[in-house]
Amino acid sequence: MPLPQEKIYTVEDIYALPAGQRAELIDGEIFYMAPPNTAHQRISSVLHAAIFNYIRDNGGSCEVFHAPFAVFLTNDSANYLEPDLSVICDKGKIDGTGCKGAPDWVIEIVSPGSKRMDYYTKLSLYRAAGVREYWIVDPMKRVSIVYDMEHDDGPVLHSFSEAVHCHIYPGFSISLSDWHI
Repeated sequence: MPLPQEKIYTVEDIYALPAGQRAELIDGEIFYMAPPNTAHQRISSVLHAAIFNYIRDNGGSCEVFHAPFAVFLTNDSANYLEPDLSVICDKGKIDGTGCKGAPDWVIEIVSPGSKRMDYYTKLSLYRAAGVREYWIVDPMKRVSIVYDMEHDDGPVLHSFSEAVHCHIYPGFSISLSDWHI
């Protein structure tokens, strides 16, 4: 008797989830996401505003998106991610459904249930897909870990009291210390 087949999920299964249910799809496996807590939302808001304002004030051509925003790292239907923040500089990657291909810069804000995913699984996926810069912001540890994957540098650890320099925008840095998070 053959062994039962494991179900391989697709992007269509993600879109078929009940309204309000968020999940990501990695190699055909669904990972459900808990709603973000207040600290997560504050950090996301501060980072989004800082990045948006920097791009706007400097005439940049990139766009910053916050979750939920679909990122399709691969050309298959077995992978679908919703990074907390995505910065995309190639407008050709953006369509009505999200980003097709690797964003230039991804920021994930760690939640109690997302540690393994953010620190290991997504790091590997983003690196393989060609994300240029990856930040892991961990409110519980009060640190940001920066991977400059474009230059194969990292990780560099920063406390929340330090300014964190962005590699894709030389001269731009963000400090969470001003926000009492």
